[in-house]
Amino acid sequence: MTPFSILDLSLITEGGDVAGALRRSRDLAQHAEALGFDRYWVAEHHAMPGIASAATSVLMGYLAEGTRKIRIGAGGIMLPNHAPLVIAEQFGTLAALYPGRIDLGLGRAPGSDQVTARALRRRMDRQDDFPQDVLELLHYFEPPVPGQAVVATPGAGSDIPVWLLGSSLYSAQLAAAMGLPFAFASHFAPQMMEEAIALYRHRFQPSARLAQPHVMLSANIIAADTPAEAARLVTSLQMYFVALRRGRPRAFPAPVDPESLHWTDVERGLLDSVLSCCWAGDPAYVASSLRTFIARYRPDELLVAAPIYDHAARRHSIGLTAALREAL
Repeated sequence: MTPFSILDLSLITEGGDVAGALRRSRDLAQHAEALGFDRYWVAEHHAMPGIASAATSVLMGYLAEGTRKIRIGAGGIMLPNHAPLVIAEQFGTLAALYPGRIDLGLGRAPGSDQVTARALRRRMDRQDDFPQDVLELLHYFEPPVPGQAVVATPGAGSDIPVWLLGSSLYSAQLAAAMGLPFAFASHFAPQMMEEAIALYRHRFQPSARLAQPHVMLSANIIAADTPAEAARLVTSLQMYFVALRRGRPRAFPAPVDPESLHWTDVERGLLDSVLSCCWAGDPAYVASSLRTFIARYRPDELLVAAPIYDHAARRHSIGLTAALREAL
């Protein structure tokens, strides 16, 4: 059975606030644990009025404290925003508090616009040193050796699975060369997915961390009891994406009647592209879509995002998805 996990952006909904978003994330993590999902990942984004997971490692601690066994991870930490030593210390701390339950996914993008990236003190003029930063971070997780100049405390000797995340061939090649598991962001950037995972599998070099290639693919699943209800729920995600591409990010909007939305040809093309790995429908439709997707791309794991405005509907969607996992 393909393992299923949850990706959560800790959505700040229209009319809601950050505290409510974080409490809902914790409740959802507990729900996912009870349903048997393998992992619960949150992602680093900055200056986004609809996302509350900017301080990702802090949120992970809150989620891990509220659960017992589900793995809690970053999907991911945008490493160019941070010194590798700082991330080693943060995740070493989490691993010490919640042993055997912490995952670290690393991304190369800033997780923000360029103005915000500068505010994060990220040097915009430097050459790409992401590969060197990843190697430095991995080094800090190794057991220290006599005479080592800098030791991550906490962090050194921590057993923390490290993933590379991406939506391009760059990350696929790097994950293959480093012998690390690879997670592709097909839930919002699926255009290069097939080529990237083929490249990763073909070029994979075994490492001390991983003996054979391991691919996780993400998808938006909005499951409801009826097709009409799912079509209404997915309008929140559609409006959110269009607002982002217009350069006007917003809190996550309440769903509307699909017939009330009138997209331009450009906007419709955008939604068809970025949401090609989004399945909104009743359980039969979602099951059929999942079965086809898994048979074609053979993911080792599936990372499920459920971007739904109403928390009860979101819990219900994840419950339906868990039932489909068993059926598949």
